[in-house]
Amino acid sequence: MSVFAERIRRAPRAHDAQSGRAAAAALAASGPLADLLAGAGGSSPYLARLIAREGEWLAAALARSPEDALADLLADLAPADMRETSETLRRAKRRAAVLIALADLGGVWDLDAATAALSDLADRALAVAAEAALAAETSGPLKGMSAAEAGFVALAMGKLGARELNYSSDIDLICLFDESRWPEDDYHEVKARFIQMVRRIVKLLSEITAEGYVFRTDLRLRPNPGATPVCIAMEAAETYYESVGRTWERSAFIKARAAAGDIAAGRRFLDALTPFVWRRHLDFAAIEDAHDMRLKIRAHKGVGERLEIAGHDIKLGLGGIREIEFFAQTQQLVRGGRDPSLRDPTTRGALRALAAAGVIDEGARAELDAALVAHRELEHRLQMVEDAQTQAIPVSAEGRERVAALGGWPDRAAFEAEATARCLRVRALCDSFFAGDKASDRSDAPETPEEFAALGFQRPEAAAALVETWMAGRIAATRGERARRRFRALAPALMRQLAGAANPDEAIAEFDRFLSGLPAGVQLFALCEANPHLMDLIAEICAAAPRLAGYLGRHSGVLDAVLDRSFFEPLPGSEALRRHLAGALDEAGDYEAALDAARRWAKERTFRAGVQVLRGVADAAEAGRAFSAVAEASLAALFPVVVAEFARRHGPPPGRGAAVVAMGKLGGREMTATSDLDLIVICDPQEVEESEGPKKLPATLYYARLTQAVIAAVAAPTSQGPLYEVDMRLRPSGRKGPVATKLATFARYQREEAWTWEHMALTRARCVAGAPAVRADVEAEIAAVLRAPRDAEKTLADVREMRARVAEARKAERGRVWSLKHAEGGLMDVEFAVQAGQLVAGIGGLLRPGEAAAALVEAGWLDAGAAEALRDAHALMASLQQVERVALDRPFDPETAGVGLRAAMARAGGAETFADVEDRLAAAQAAAARAVTAALGG
Repeated sequence: MSVFAERIRRAPRAHDAQSGRAAAAALAASGPLADLLAGAGGSSPYLARLIAREGEWLAAALARSPEDALADLLADLAPADMRETSETLRRAKRRAAVLIALADLGGVWDLDAATAALSDLADRALAVAAEAALAAETSGPLKGMSAAEAGFVALAMGKLGARELNYSSDIDLICLFDESRWPEDDYHEVKARFIQMVRRIVKLLSEITAEGYVFRTDLRLRPNPGATPVCIAMEAAETYYESVGRTWERSAFIKARAAAGDIAAGRRFLDALTPFVWRRHLDFAAIEDAHDMRLKIRAHKGVGERLEIAGHDIKLGLGGIREIEFFAQTQQLVRGGRDPSLRDPTTRGALRALAAAGVIDEGARAELDAALVAHRELEHRLQMVEDAQTQAIPVSAEGRERVAALGGWPDRAAFEAEATARCLRVRALCDSFFAGDKASDRSDAPETPEEFAALGFQRPEAAAALVETWMAGRIAATRGERARRRFRALAPALMRQLAGAANPDEAIAEFDRFLSGLPAGVQLFALCEANPHLMDLIAEICAAAPRLAGYLGRHSGVLDAVLDRSFFEPLPGSEALRRHLAGALDEAGDYEAALDAARRWAKERTFRAGVQVLRGVADAAEAGRAFSAVAEASLAALFPVVVAEFARRHGPPPGRGAAVVAMGKLGGREMTATSDLDLIVICDPQEVEESEGPKKLPATLYYARLTQAVIAAVAAPTSQGPLYEVDMRLRPSGRKGPVATKLATFARYQREEAWTWEHMALTRARCVAGAPAVRADVEAEIAAVLRAPRDAEKTLADVREMRARVAEARKAERGRVWSLKHAEGGLMDVEFAVQAGQLVAGIGGLLRPGEAAAALVEAGWLDAGAAEALRDAHALMASLQQVERVALDRPFDPETAGVGLRAAMARAGGAETFADVEDRLAAAQAAAARAVTAALGG
């Protein structure tokens, strides 16, 4: 091939003559080459820097054919260690960038040759980065393997996939591995290693160092990128596309190509996706989706109604590149399943194929093709100025002057007139294609800011943006076509419901949180279509309870429970619930399935209790009993399952077995929606020294590990998440003590060593699971400790000291009435007084403060007025706390709380307005604080 200089056909103008002369002088160039260097360096600061930095290499390259120079540059790239590879790749990127730019600007290469050269560079850089990243595996199953041997493949998507990469484009990749290459037992380790490998690839290519960067790398085209790792198994990816793949993902795979690693495996994967991408029927639903997307892009910031060349986006704007791509790709999706000749990955090739097939006429093809070439060349010049990933024509006149000079236009006016006319013509051609093809089943839900403003939204732009996100399928719930169709049918009524909320803007924001948390939407939308009251409930939750809305998004299956006619009735007691759950666990099949079944069962019932709290159907006592009954039933039903599973390996529990003791809110049957479980495990191995089983264990170690298994069964996140958080710190000696305490040790500790606060905690202790005989003995020991005589003055002095320490530690909260637990006269103060009284008066078995206060009056320890103050304050604060914990995952703040939540708080407090309940709360806490101080004395 002839040398570079002999093939120059054009040259840019130098916007900055001095910079242009410096660029030409750097290579001592003359003639057309000097003009080209001067124009490039004088209009592109980025190219001027590259010419100066790589001048020696560039001079030699320009003395050859650009094809040979680039081929040798790429051939010299080889994987080394991470640091050396990083530097080598960045040096090659600089050299290739300046060579390709000059070949493009000088007409040495046409558009296809320039984009192919950029794609060759990206392919080689990706391959080298992959091998270097894999070579960094110095241990484990991938050590010493090549990417192909390991079954790794990087699929190039978008413009790189079609070998149409633009000058400053990022590269879109989907990274996969062939799981069939590896033993099943190695799967998780291999997957983790591939994930680390991909992260190293991204770092090698994208990290900006003193040497620059290679390519910005985007991995977001993989299945469900918000929830999947950066490298996934081929089987999992294939399952995703076959089950929930969207139209835009089908469109993306038109251009997909195996670019690095195991190319053969990548091609097999793409072949397997053929039925997903290329539907055998004429898929006119794709036209609707593409047309919708065009309209959404046009509507963004007013694009589409007028064409202002300053700031116009040559890719996404009116008459831009994306319009032509939509035109071609939509026709490919519609017809390509039946006509394989239409499956060309390049946009220009697709236009040729469509014309050959008679889908478009040759005149339209020629116009669109010429416009695409001109658009893409302009895109390159916009990006060459400063190596920016931009398609926007500069807003400033000086910026447009620079682009006009770099593009070789005689002046800015000529550039602007040509670009404007071309965009308008592209728009007219594409509009003629899409006209009349929209589906008729469109939603009449509000979509524009003006429509949302008319409904009473104070932030109508934000509301419109959320709805656009849902309708466009950019969240999992509306990803599939069927899901979007069903959601469109629900949207009008939903918007009316949200608009009717006390604060529509808060309600729609929380509905977005709920909807965005759904893994899929078809089933829920179908359910709501058949049961409209479900959407009413969801809207209510979104208006008043952000935490519950988020919970609902993560666990939407709990909505099935709403269809039960008993949903708003009080939950059964713990024993009835235990029997019900035990039956479900018996049917689970295996241990892991049983743990998942317990979680699903509990979530439905805690959701039911939470909704009852929110709607005011359940008061604080009823809610506390309900949440506690669910937790108690879960423990009681799971404990024997855990013991049986543990016994398979280590034999049955030595001696008499163990009991699970509930403390805190579970012990007192006062749990809230977010309570954890305060537990103690007490065992009685008697004289048995070790278990009898396949793997014998010393009795002490047996119960320690059994306790850990119980904790894991409750707290470990399975596929259904955790059941409850577990806190074992109330056991004898706290964190320092063994996780399972022997019965004799427990009794001795409580009688001889326990602190006053530990005896206070026992006032709420009760057994909830385990061996009946051990439970009975534990309950008897707890009752004996609480009835034992004690020094009243010392006990009260200890409690006063504790109250003072807590007050000092929480002094910032003492004066805040909505700090329900730690405010002066708050829940903790009330519990201090009541529990101190129980210890001094020797009263056990009364777990709830209200009941205990009444008993203390009868015992003569409290006067009736003080007991009433404590009881009323506790009842009010417990009611408010129940709503707080259902609605929020943070403390309640009246300054930031929404109108719906403030109304729920007022309802829970038995008040007409929020101001009324706040006044009642302040008065109740003040009365309680006086009663506590009087009761504790000192």
